[in-house]
Amino acid sequence: MSRTSLSGMCASYGLDPRLSDPDGLFAGDAELLGMLREWAAANAGETLLPTGKNLRNLNPVLRRDDEGRRLDLGWWGYLVDGAPAKFASINTRAERLASGRGPLPARAIVPATSWREMAKPSRVWQRFASGDNALVGMAAVTRPGRTSDGEEYTCFSIVMQPAAPHLEQFHDRMPLLIAPDFADEWLGSSNAQGSLIGAAMDAAVPVAEAIRVTAEVRPAVARPPAAKPAAATGGDEARLF
Repeated sequence: MSRTSLSGMCASYGLDPRLSDPDGLFAGDAELLGMLREWAAANAGETLLPTGKNLRNLNPVLRRDDEGRRLDLGWWGYLVDGAPAKFASINTRAERLASGRGPLPARAIVPATSWREMAKPSRVWQRFASGDNALVGMAAVTRPGRTSDGEEYTCFSIVMQPAAPHLEQFHDRMPLLIAPDFADEWLGSSNAQGSLIGAAMDAAVPVAEAIRVTAEVRPAVARPPAAKPAAATGGDEARLF
């Protein structure tokens, strides 16, 4: 079981319905892209967050089975004994996977158009993205999970690696981004060993180099005009498709 420390976590990301796939992460599959856009439009641009025990917000993940690629809705984080894991499970360190014994867990790709991290010590949220709403694929490992009411889900954890050199000033770690021409190998390698992680990291270098960062500017909150002082009176808030 892969656990990760609280440092260097990716805990939110975006999936804009205006998404494009200039690098071919979806290998030209117009049907799957259309399904992803449809889901993103229904999500109305809301930030994607780890799955809540009661809200049960599920996020799209790209997987592959005997019939080819498919989109599923996955539970972000692990379920243990019918409840969200008590340990940090939304992210898994690439180094831990690479050094583990035995085959890697099942794998998926989490499509996103951006992810967010808080820069320290400024505590300003930064948005990491490649181009105008261009898709990136975040590596994930998966495992089955079941809630206390018997519902079964595919649970996923986003794989994190050391940040690319030009991003280190903002955050020390980043998601492992799957290069489009490495996607089938990531999704489909059977009995994959830790060496697959190293190969994925090598293939990710040019993808990571294309990432740019912008600070999120919060709109100013309008304050109501100050009340005039009163005159003195002497009184008193499953599968996707």
